[in-house]
Amino acid sequence: MSKVDGVTETGGRQEFALLAGQGRRWLRMLRDDLWTARRDPLPVSVWLRWLPHGVVWLAALGVALGGVAQLANNGGLNLGASFAIGLPQAGAAVLALRRPITAWWLSMAATLACAVAVHGHLGRIPGVVFSWPWTAAGIIAHLLVMLLLALRVRARVAVEALVLTALLTWALESGWGGAGYQPTGAAAVILSAVVAVVGIALRGRQQARAELVEQTTLTAEERARRTLLEERSRIARELHDVVAHHMSVISIQAQVAPHLVERPSPELVENLAGIRQNALEALTELRRVLGVLRAEHPEDPEGPYGLGAPGTGAAPDAPQPTLARLDTLIENTRAAGLDVSAEVRGAVRSYTPGVELSAYRIVQEALSNALRHAPGSRVRVEVVHRPDGVHLEVANSRPRQAVPPSPGAGHGLLGMRERAAMLGGRVTAAPTERGGFTVTAFLPGDSARPDGTPPDGPSPAPSPTTGEQTP
Repeated sequence: MSKVDGVTETGGRQEFALLAGQGRRWLRMLRDDLWTARRDPLPVSVWLRWLPHGVVWLAALGVALGGVAQLANNGGLNLGASFAIGLPQAGAAVLALRRPITAWWLSMAATLACAVAVHGHLGRIPGVVFSWPWTAAGIIAHLLVMLLLALRVRARVAVEALVLTALLTWALESGWGGAGYQPTGAAAVILSAVVAVVGIALRGRQQARAELVEQTTLTAEERARRTLLEERSRIARELHDVVAHHMSVISIQAQVAPHLVERPSPELVENLAGIRQNALEALTELRRVLGVLRAEHPEDPEGPYGLGAPGTGAAPDAPQPTLARLDTLIENTRAAGLDVSAEVRGAVRSYTPGVELSAYRIVQEALSNALRHAPGSRVRVEVVHRPDGVHLEVANSRPRQAVPPSPGAGHGLLGMRERAAMLGGRVTAAPTERGGFTVTAFLPGDSARPDGTPPDGPSPAPSPTTGEQTP
């Protein structure tokens, strides 16, 4: 054997090995797709409930009666053999409601058994031309099975089942054949292909709709998570301002303290210098963090009328507001066209900067919501100073003007609750019986307990909360 012949023979063996390997992979794929009896029930229709299942059962009953009668009268089979073939064909359609692949195998086996049983009688019954290899009842049953199969499995599996159906039909009609019959193979294959395409299309549409619903749910969750993070970032920016102020005070006090003593010891001077140095370093880091936070959110926290709407960012370094500025806030709200009355009860006291800032922001956001969602209404602001904290209530009446659509993202009530929870307080918001809306908050006067609960004492009872204010 020449060298060229050896190379050719080696190449032929390699090609054969590749083809054999590809064939084995295809056979394994077919086995994995079709050689299974797994349960895959057809779900209940959203609108029609159990109607599709009932239609399949009725169609199966018609297939059973028609198939048995056709086999007994025109196929030359006795009644027992007709039932033995007709009932599995009808049962395959019912079985496809729960196990479509198993039902497809049963339909194929029943069709093969019918073709073999009737083949010997073809052309022997005078005046009868029998439909072969598929009977009319067998075609209807197989179409139901193919449709239910295509609705429940992947497109590849449905195409494989269709191809095997066509191969069986070709083997019976062209490979075996007979005389005196009406060929039905082409019609059976074409109709099966149409039904498979319809089933694949419907399943694809159902999957696309399910993915859309899932994506919508994920988008809503992401939007809610982003809203929460934005509110927490806003609160963090404001609290960083408060912390930076305290660090500045610590630094100044540490610098001035040695001058308040006639002859301070070297140890005292050194410790105070260390305190001042640590405070300055912490203040520097806080300023960097503040710079990053403000760069991400450059809007003016006060906004137009001081109501928390986006502003121009003209005063990013303005001091954080406190309860002492509520009068200015209420005057700005009145200037915006809202009828606001205010009442302060109890002995006015000072609170921690976090409580002062959060109380101001809660009232500010409640007034902003009333201005946005209840134009023309009357608003009552009540601030009650208690021994254990401050109680806030902002209530508006029914809006007297048309409510314009709000472009807001729903940050208002979420921000209120975040601020109150941070301090161990609580916020409730709910519509009133007369069509208004009330926001109630309680913030403890001192720091919250380690477990986040407010200190004991008289406070408003919690009530169910709602979402954004609606007129």
